[in-house]
Amino acid sequence: MENPLKSLKGYSQFVSTTLDKPHIKSSTVVVWSDSPFGGTAPQLNTLKGTRFNGAGRARFFLERLFWYDDFPHPHDETLADSFPHHKHIPPDIKRHRIPAPLLSFSRPNLPVILKEIEDLMSQRSSN
Repeated sequence: MENPLKSLKGYSQFVSTTLDKPHIKSSTVVVWSDSPFGGTAPQLNTLKGTRFNGAGRARFFLERLFWYDDFPHPHDETLADSFPHHKHIPPDIKRHRIPAPLLSFSRPNLPVILKEIEDLMSQRSSN
């Protein structure tokens, strides 16, 4: 399979296929490019939300349960394993960062994030 990050069309098809799952009730995810050159990584953007069966909903970049970031923090040695990728988590979500070793610039990150959301929903429903 060709890397879907190489074109806006490929990434759009990848996102559509990734979100076409039985446990996803609906999705308003929109893929667009802010690049004048037709959408090459890392200028591809995914925004909006996905509603899972049950009560779960992901609002990419809007919901503050946690968020992923690729802004470099070279002086924070605890993030070196996944530099520059990291995850912001509570209690001080703006400043509390942990490594995000499953994120990458060379492959789509959406499956990793969806898996994490599914796992969180599963944990919440079993509690």
